[in-house]
Amino acid sequence: MAMEYGPERRDHFLPPALRAPFEGRSWREFGYVMLSLPISIVFFTFAVTIVSLSAGLLVTFLGIPVLAAGLAGCRGLGVLERARARGLLRVDVGDPLPVRAAKPGLMSWVGAVLKSGVSWRHLLYGMLHFPWAVFSFCVALTFWATGWALLLYPVWSWVFPTYLSQDGIQLYGDGTHNFYLDSPFEMAVTSLIGLVLTLASPWLVRGLTSVDRLMVAGLLGPSRLASRVVELESDRGVVVDTAAADLRRIERDLHDGAQARLVALAMDLGLAKEKLLEDPDAAARMVDEAHGEVKVALQELRDLARGIHPAVLTDRGLDAALSAVASRCTVPVSVEVDLPFRPAPAIEGIAYFTVSELLQNVSKHAQASRATVDVWRSDNRLMLQVTDDGRGGARLDGGSGMAGLAERLGAVDGILAVDSPVGGPTAITAELPWRG
Repeated sequence: MAMEYGPERRDHFLPPALRAPFEGRSWREFGYVMLSLPISIVFFTFAVTIVSLSAGLLVTFLGIPVLAAGLAGCRGLGVLERARARGLLRVDVGDPLPVRAAKPGLMSWVGAVLKSGVSWRHLLYGMLHFPWAVFSFCVALTFWATGWALLLYPVWSWVFPTYLSQDGIQLYGDGTHNFYLDSPFEMAVTSLIGLVLTLASPWLVRGLTSVDRLMVAGLLGPSRLASRVVELESDRGVVVDTAAADLRRIERDLHDGAQARLVALAMDLGLAKEKLLEDPDAAARMVDEAHGEVKVALQELRDLARGIHPAVLTDRGLDAALSAVASRCTVPVSVEVDLPFRPAPAIEGIAYFTVSELLQNVSKHAQASRATVDVWRSDNRLMLQVTDDGRGGARLDGGSGMAGLAERLGAVDGILAVDSPVGGPTAITAELPWRG
């Protein structure tokens, strides 16, 4: 994956077109193009030599190992190119996965190098970058040098004056000949042409280096498949951690809530049984209290089951389930669900959990007087938005569970965006894949 970083400062009075020739970015990109030619010559020569040598040695057993060694060398040169792009173009290209041999030994390593698509892409870069480097070098140097030379032509004429000898030949002398200068009009026209070329050169070089950016990212970076595998491995870890946290939460709620009440209920019923013959009135009161404890325990079990996956969500979908969640919020909540049909059950469950967590935050932290929940579909994505008119100040790193919620969404390629200025209002938008 390639990522640009380090944006230029924006607090300038000149427009970008006028300040471009003096910006550090322009000179870094020009330096990148100038360095590309000698480096690409080395890379191209190495790549062609290795391919030719290994092809010639294929009649012996040395051809394959030589080719593998050459591909490994191309990967080493790729490290240099990524570092150069990172330093001069400000493009951070991730390092591809290293070669991993299935078994120890030289031949196993040779096979791994030859099977690696990254190695062949590095070789292809060495072949393709050379002609492009020659073209970009010639174009960039011609425009850059010509522009500055024409722009500063009056200065050159003054520093290095031209003299005319009697026979009309132009000489640079000591003043013994007739002094000759261009007319002011000619100098102005020359400088104007130079100014146009000087202002256009940075943008031309920027266009040339955009091709270099694509080549470095596409041929020297990790493959999309490898990046996706790494991303999925990370997401799998998040899912496992989330599931473990949910199990611990359920266990804790059961142990500290319903289980404790049921243990106390069993003890109360045991005491009531002992007092049943001795003191029927006391036993009746204890049974009545136990009946109340049963109701509380049942309510806690219902709340716990509703937090895991409520039956109303399975039976009637997000509209009814979110309306039930909104009815338990401490502030009035209006719910609007506009979906053509139901998404995948897993996505539906995550959407329900997300809205539940956000409405809990509204109840606990927002100090709001009202809130809204909107759910709709956009292309192939499920969109959720929870807004409130509270005090604002919510952040992903604010310690209100937002970070964990963002990780849970990220595990399924979802996104959580928070817009909550201090003083409010707050609008939190979640985006999930439809997968239905």
